[in-house]
Amino acid sequence: MALVAALGLTGCSGLLFAPQRELLPNPERLGVAYRDVNFASADGTPLHGWFLPAVGPAEGTVVFLHGNAENISTHIGSVYWLPARRFNVFLFDYRGFGHSGGEPDLKGATEDAAAAIREARTLPGVDPDRLVVFGQSIGGAIAVYAVATGAREGVRLVVAESTFAGYRRIAREKLGDAWLTWAFQWPLSFLIPDRYSAGPVAARVAPIPLLVIHGDADPIVPLRHGLALYDAAADPKRLWVVPGGGHIEAFGRFGKVYRDRLVTAMRAVLDGGGLPPEEGAEPGG
Repeated sequence: MALVAALGLTGCSGLLFAPQRELLPNPERLGVAYRDVNFASADGTPLHGWFLPAVGPAEGTVVFLHGNAENISTHIGSVYWLPARRFNVFLFDYRGFGHSGGEPDLKGATEDAAAAIREARTLPGVDPDRLVVFGQSIGGAIAVYAVATGAREGVRLVVAESTFAGYRRIAREKLGDAWLTWAFQWPLSFLIPDRYSAGPVAARVAPIPLLVIHGDADPIVPLRHGLALYDAAADPKRLWVVPGGGHIEAFGRFGKVYRDRLVTAMRAVLDGGGLPPEEGAEPGG
């Protein structure tokens, strides 16, 4: 997630996002079957997503919320491998991204996430009571807020990777990184809307389990932000720290370890066993 200095100068939540309208080549280039899904947010804004059906009988459906930049076509690398593990995937673009209508803003993105969770339950081949909501970076914050505040029907697990507890806190740090805004990081940070932050509502995700994943070398959203989100959450919860992991790298660079580990955790939760016990730190190589 890249928060620019202009964010603090305007206080506009739309500047939390860096959307791209053009979609890159479709999932077929990755050897993954898909179909387009068009649906609407609560206020009628048209939204677009891709549904990737599981190979074989589906064990569950993952609703994927991407980070703040570009669109689903550049974030699909985080989830394209799941259908081969017998999980459907529904990934969508927030308003203002890709082929979705409207202009990006934080309130709208939160409503879009809730709409996507509802839409996923209606898709052919989806068991509406076996959903996993998986968000990365700002998508993790949006996922936690959406589920905690009501979009929870059918959701059995929430996964937040490389995310943070508060918009204002992360904005303050980014303002402090730039010499032009360093002296103003505190006053300007108060212009950042904090209403939709995940931390204050994280405990309300329970009794749905929350899995927080964070690299200990994340230069964009440092580990302390993931720890703050984890501390704010209520049980049942788990924390996976990725040794040497950067920003949203668990299922890419360190996929050899964490892809199978995530599938094991999802199966355990969906089959009624709850999250697996904590494990020791695993080598990411």
